[in-house]
Amino acid sequence: MTVRCAVLGSPIAHSLSPVLHRAAYASLGLDWEYDARDVGEDDLAGFLDGLDETWRGLSLTMPLKRAVVPLLDEVSARADQARAANTVVLDRVGQGVRRVGHNTDIPGAAAALRERYDGPLDRAVVLGGGATAASVLLGLADLGCGSATLLVRDEARAADTLAAVARHAAPPRVEVRPLGSDVPSAEVLVSTIPASAHTDHELRLVDAVSVVFDVLYDPWPTPLAARAREVGRRLVTGLDLLVHQAALQVELMTGEPAPVAAMRLAGERAVERRGRTA
Repeated sequence: MTVRCAVLGSPIAHSLSPVLHRAAYASLGLDWEYDARDVGEDDLAGFLDGLDETWRGLSLTMPLKRAVVPLLDEVSARADQARAANTVVLDRVGQGVRRVGHNTDIPGAAAALRERYDGPLDRAVVLGGGATAASVLLGLADLGCGSATLLVRDEARAADTLAAVARHAAPPRVEVRPLGSDVPSAEVLVSTIPASAHTDHELRLVDAVSVVFDVLYDPWPTPLAARAREVGRRLVTGLDLLVHQAALQVELMTGEPAPVAAMRLAGERAVERRGRTA
């Protein structure tokens, strides 16, 4: 019986998760399948209910990370903290299936940052207030971040993110301001917003930080990433985050240590191919 996994979201065609997971399976000698499925919030419950015994795990991206939580039987401590799950492991229990949600974005974000930058991370500026912003802020809290400014289009929609951060054992102080606002100085600038939303104001913020972390990898480079390279700032990429969180997913789903180097190489080659055909 072939074991099946997939990444769910909408839109999903851009996802590099299949590239990374398939590279991992090949390296581990596993005859597993991993596909991308376009699933929106309204379709998620039906999709989960329709999974048969061949399915082992799911990766979740926008807009499903928060929507999936009420549909799970169990959540890990980190998924409960964020009230968001980017990973579902399907555990067989007798004749049934137990859906267990995990959040690998939080440790993945912390690992991605520390891989590229070993300096202080006392203050952060974060663009966007959704589930990914919440996970990155929790990852920053793990690294000792004491305060953050959250820049969002709609301050009311940041409530879930603020609540998630408050559940950390040592939460940073978070101030919410509208996008385009002036901000205090910081060590790190994190962007979780679309590349099309990078205005001159956001690009100017790059000059005042030590490290830029853009969670996107398509399109690449984003205007923010290009500005970071232009002025010589440390750059943490969306591919860095994707590799680290996907490696943790592979370990949860397969029970084997993830071949991180093989996964990263496959991702880098895919990004390069996209750049040549853009």
